[in-house]
This record gives sequence, structure tokens and C-alpha cells, in this order.
Amino acid sequence: MKPPEKEAPVPKKRLFGTNGVRGRAGIDMTPDLVLRIGIALGSMRNGTIAVGRDTRTSGEMLLHAIKAGLLATGCDVVDCGILPTPALQYLIRGTYAGGAMITASHNPPEYNGVKIIEPDGTEMGDEETLELERRIAGPSFTLQPWQSIGKETSAPGLVSRYIDGIVARFPDLPGTGMLVVADPGSGPACATTPEILRRIGCRVLTVNGTMDGTFPGRLPEPSEDGLAALSDLVQSSGAAFGVAHDGDADRAVFVDENGRFVEENCELALFARSICRTTKGYVVTPVSSSGMIETVARESGCTVIATRVGSINVARTMHALIREGKTVVFGGEGNGGPIFPSHQFCRDGGMTAAMMVAILAAEGRPLSALVAGLPRRVMIKGKIATADPGAILAEIAGRFPDDTIDRLDGLKILRGTAWVLVRASGTEPLIRIIADADTGEEASALYNEVSAIIEK
Repeated sequence: MKPPEKEAPVPKKRLFGTNGVRGRAGIDMTPDLVLRIGIALGSMRNGTIAVGRDTRTSGEMLLHAIKAGLLATGCDVVDCGILPTPALQYLIRGTYAGGAMITASHNPPEYNGVKIIEPDGTEMGDEETLELERRIAGPSFTLQPWQSIGKETSAPGLVSRYIDGIVARFPDLPGTGMLVVADPGSGPACATTPEILRRIGCRVLTVNGTMDGTFPGRLPEPSEDGLAALSDLVQSSGAAFGVAHDGDADRAVFVDENGRFVEENCELALFARSICRTTKGYVVTPVSSSGMIETVARESGCTVIATRVGSINVARTMHALIREGKTVVFGGEGNGGPIFPSHQFCRDGGMTAAMMVAILAAEGRPLSALVAGLPRRVMIKGKIATADPGAILAEIAGRFPDDTIDRLDGLKILRGTAWVLVRASGTEPLIRIIADADTGEEASALYNEVSAIIEK
């Protein structure tokens, strides 16, 4: 895996993290803060702005706040209602001057946040986010007089365009005769993913299929431990697989026909292998993705490009490669976040679910068999709370003089075919540790070596 030829220094954001700004509703994420975000965004993006939210109980409050800020700057606002983040991104691309999604993605119910979306449908990049933060802190606003205030349009029906856009990519109805279980997690995908799957031929059962911002069935994070109900229904119904989403449905994770959780890097590798076998070009994925991604891509003659962690970094790199005249066939993160450039340049849980249907139909084998056929690789993940990630990273850097260190994002220590990545979280006050190797013994040894240094 090779990094991009030119990698800009990582800007230091104070408010926004890897994927927007998040915090506890009413404590960190207040209407006042979101109002200021709306005014700052409207001051930067003159035009019509599309907004939406997930199902969190604080979503309506914060959506009103950001709309007020945008309208005050003279921007017109199109309120798309409750919908997945990738649905809003799909609607914005090439149509609106930008957008804002009220969501805290996978965080617990008491959290909420804001994701800012650019006119091309990708999340706002670091440089533009720094300008947004400067305006918020300044403050540097452009408020309009009473006769120039923006107008609001309610358009909850626009989400059907997103559903239609995905369904149109599967005209041969690959799901015909296939039973699938969907777990939207009480989020906005309740209204999209089951419909997408049905329209490409599947019979669909659901669990946690009613929108509810208290998330009564499970937390918004689709972790293996929280998917027992999905696994049970897959096994009892004889479904081909189960799919679950996070709080805003930009991610999709799977359980196989036996109810076993499919580790997210295996998921990414399955898609990479399927696509690279038919189309040659570049695969773009962060430094945190498993080495199996590079292995399956290389087997088919594709080249893997590494980026900093974060779907926006993957999307921006994909765009840059395409501008250089290169063919980009696939990308994404090993967290249930594939990116299909022929569809759009962002993680999209609904599209990912449909693509899994297409792969199983084409392969004619169960999901468990496809996973078993992947290269052997073991990944261990962990996190340690800390108020000073920078000091810890500096300390670790001096402890591995005989190993290769990649500083693209945090510290990636490479030892033969094994590696361990240590980086500050972009959304929480944590140090994240990821070890990846051909065997569990190698991965454990690297992980334990690094974590022991941090805990001291």
C-alpha cells in the first residue's frame, strides 16, 4: 500500500472532528452553537442549502437552530426531513450550494452533531472547516436585512430520488428469490434500506425497523454485541444474510447466513475482491484498513492508495486521482463504510446492502463461504482515554528505532508484514490502537507492546 504522492499537513481543528462536530445534546451541542454553525455556513455558501436529520430526540431542536442561522444569512433552505446522511449527500450533489445533516452517527442517543456537506456531495474538508470554525469563533457573519432573509421549503419526499438512484443500478433484480433481514437500528434507514432491497427483488424482514430516537432495541453503533436480535432472526428465518446500520445509515455491517458477524475489514475486502476482478484501477482506503485489502486488490492487478483516517480523506483522494486521469474503482473504510465511485463519493449503507445482494447472486455461494475464502489476517482494536494524545504519540515514536514508522496519520509502526497504528481519535478524547498481522500472536504482541507504553 502506498500513500498519495503529496500529502498536505493535517490542519488542527478545534470544534470539528473527523466526521463533523458532535457532543451531548443540550450540554455540548446547544441550539446556540448550532445556530452559529448555520450562520457561519450561510456566510460561506451563498445559495440554497439542503438540510436533514436522523431520528434522535434532539434532532428537531437542532435542525430548527441551523435553519434559523442559514435563513438569517439570506440562504434559502430545503428541509428534507428525516433521512440517511448518504441520501442527503445524494440529493445535494450538483443541485444545492451545500448542506447540513443533524446527526451524531454511531454515538449514543444523548449525543447529536452536525455534518457539513459540500456541493459535490462530500463532507466538508479540513481547510474549509477551518474557515468555518474561524467564522464561528470570530464571529464573522453576514446577516441580511429583513427584506433579504431566506425562505424555507419542506421537501421530505425528495428521499425517493435517493432510493430510485440505487435501485436503477440493479435492473436485473439480483435479489429475486433471496430473503434478507434488515436492522436499520430505529434510524432513518427504516424508510430506505428495506424499500431498496425489496425493489431489487428481495424478500425482506426487519428488526428495529420503526423510527425511534431513543433507540430502544440497540445503540446506534452496530457492534457485534448489539446485533443478537438480527443474528437470531437470520438463523430462524433462513435468510441469506442480515444487514445493520449505524444512526445515520452511512455504514452497513453484516451477519452471514449462520448469524455470524462479518468483521468490517472482511466486508471491505469482499467488495474490493469482487470489483477488482472485473475492473482494474486504484483502490483508496485509510492507513487503518487491514492488509487483506491490499492483498485481494493486488491479486487482481489493482493498486491500493493509503489516506488519513476518515471517509472525507478517502473521497478527496479518489477525486484527486480521477482528476489526474487515473481509474478509481473502489474505496472506503474498514468500519462498514465502502465507497462506490460509480454511485457517489461517500459511505452509503443502502448502496452497500444492495451491493451485497448483487455479489451473493453473482457468486452463487453463501456469505460464510466468501468470507472463508479471504486471505488470513487478524486485527485487534482498542482505545485508551487521554487528555494529551500528542505527548503520548511523541513518546511512542522514540520507542521503536528499529521499525519503519509511517506518519501519514498518527504513528503506524511496521514490522515485516505486521503493523500497529496509534492515533488520536477525531471524535473523542482517546488514543486508538489498531494492530494487524497474519497471525493473532503477531497482532497481540504488537498491540500489547504499544498499549503497555501508553498505560505507563
